[in-house]
Amino acid sequence: MSFSSTTKNELARIPIEDTCCLLAELAALVRMNGNIRILGRGKLNLRFITENAAIARRIFSILKETYDTEVEILVKRNRQLKKNNNYTINVNNSNISNKILIDVGFIQKTNRSMFNPSYKIKKEIIRKRCCKRSYIRGSFLGGGSISNPEKTYHLEMVTNNKEHANDLSTIVNSFDLNSKVIFRKNNYVVYIKEGKQIADILNIMEAHQALLKLEDIRVLKDIRNNINRLVNCETANLDKTISASMRQIDDIETIENITGLDKLPNNLKEIARLRLTHREASLKEIGQMLNPPVGKSGVNHRFRKIEEIAKDLRGVK
Repeated sequence: MSFSSTTKNELARIPIEDTCCLLAELAALVRMNGNIRILGRGKLNLRFITENAAIARRIFSILKETYDTEVEILVKRNRQLKKNNNYTINVNNSNISNKILIDVGFIQKTNRSMFNPSYKIKKEIIRKRCCKRSYIRGSFLGGGSISNPEKTYHLEMVTNNKEHANDLSTIVNSFDLNSKVIFRKNNYVVYIKEGKQIADILNIMEAHQALLKLEDIRVLKDIRNNINRLVNCETANLDKTISASMRQIDDIETIENITGLDKLPNNLKEIARLRLTHREASLKEIGQMLNPPVGKSGVNHRFRKIEEIAKDLRGVK
């Protein structure tokens, strides 16, 4: 099961005690996942379609608990793609469907026509902080997804209305997050791409198990990245040391072949013989072998003198 499905299954099992939070989550589900069917003579019914059984049970429970009405669940095998089940939750009572749509602010009392719905989120529904959490949770359950954090950090919620996307982004950002909205394939996507902020929104939605798993993965990835950086740095330093050593040995051998090392001043002769003996040693290690010991800059200065002598002997001005 994907990380996204696991997260939704956890969210779908969170108990809700306050009626205001139930309504806020339902309001989000209606806007993200709801379908309205015209039955004629001004009557309509509300239905939801999902491939997730846990979400279907949650929608069923919210409707039964809040409106105490008959709710029908149909299960149909999807013959395409992954062949998952499709769950359809129908509110067949037209009056109850109207009441739900009015309560969540999707239609007005004076105008029950589905042709003029309001995707704008009623302020009364998200007045409390707990209700904002519930609305975000309902939006994720109805039209959200989260990528596998082992590969990349990306959480998004998809809606077909620009005004609703902007309102949803505003609610998310009221928790000091930085969600953004983009238009993609005729839909509006509210998304977050930073690992820490995704952890924060999981906490806001109360997906604590998913949050712990995400944090474990984030820690391991940080450790792995730090190790890679250290290894790359050490490798670069080693390459630099070896390259410098090869140039120094070449200069020393040039001097030895043309004039001999005994012609060098004592300080240069001593360091030249140490380099020939310890070809892989760093400048610091060479300096500690000298008597008395010399710092890294002092060793580097002596090798520059040797380099100048070798250049002169090669006829390089």
